[in-house]
Amino acid sequence: MAGLELRGIRKDYGGIAVLKGIDLSIADGEFVVFVGPSGCGKSTLLRVIAGLETVTAGDIHIDGAEVTRAAASDRGLAMVFQSYALYPHMTVHQNMSFALENMGIAKAEIASRVDRAARMLRLTDYLQRRPAALSGGQRQRVAIGRAIVRDPKIFLFDEPLSNLDAELRVATRKELAALHAEIGGTMIYVTHDQVEAMTLADRIVVLNGGRIEQIGTPLELYNRPANLFVAGFIGSPRMNLLPTKLVLGGGIGGMAGGAATLGIRPEHVEPCAEADADLTVRVDLVEQLGGETFLYTAADTGGPNGIPLTIRCDGQSRLARGDRLPVRLRRDHLHRFDAAGLACHPESLSARSPS
Repeated sequence: MAGLELRGIRKDYGGIAVLKGIDLSIADGEFVVFVGPSGCGKSTLLRVIAGLETVTAGDIHIDGAEVTRAAASDRGLAMVFQSYALYPHMTVHQNMSFALENMGIAKAEIASRVDRAARMLRLTDYLQRRPAALSGGQRQRVAIGRAIVRDPKIFLFDEPLSNLDAELRVATRKELAALHAEIGGTMIYVTHDQVEAMTLADRIVVLNGGRIEQIGTPLELYNRPANLFVAGFIGSPRMNLLPTKLVLGGGIGGMAGGAATLGIRPEHVEPCAEADADLTVRVDLVEQLGGETFLYTAADTGGPNGIPLTIRCDGQSRLARGDRLPVRLRRDHLHRFDAAGLACHPESLSARSPS
């Protein structure tokens, strides 16, 4: 396995900048997830690392060696795509062994590698089946197995679970986490699914507009977002973002510290007695999930619509659409952002200034 270092990576298409100077170091054995909105550059960055796209500027180092201009086949990487890309006329065993045969590896070694990967991925009973006889989850496991047998320096995953239904995504996510724990390989994973990012990653790289907004562990990003973009992107439901002037009369104005925006997670907004309330909200939607309830509300601003405020409550709720509810914002969980959108106390964070 190997580490990866990207220095000043830029990628332009016809004069349009897609990657705008990416600097990133990934340690040997890390599981790093790239997240961001559509068009942010995360898949392009993965393809640049793989050698499927050439860089406009910058350097790529794998295991200490520069590979910026090296062909994809010479980088020692293995990629798992969103589409399974299996050969339909080949069996599972043949799909997994095909690349090794082309590399001239001995038959005994091929058999050993395929057997080991099949046992890891619970595919031993399916080695003689063709892809058409497999479920979507089994096909994706074959695609992962095809990468494992190559014993790559780094595994690259491009939204590998997006074609699976919800139940299969959960099951395959668990398998990926167990696989990483077992083989200890360096893995880079692209997804738009925050749950995948939060549960799989050692570190998350949040991308936006071709730049890195913040890098950190899942809980670092959740608990200490560097700016408004990360605050609004990480978390499901997202962080509530309120203009400071909305709560100046609610008893917490002195805690704003000059911030233009206050942020607070849904679990840190509490229904309370009217005398203790910072805000009064109107309930627009009640999402009953059994063990917890999400209230989608609007903070009363005197206007026709109000400012959206999501509240997470333990257990079940008797509230209904149209009800009015006094709420309190937990002081120890307030986030403060300045007029430029940056966290007011970002000294320990990895963030960029807006350009």
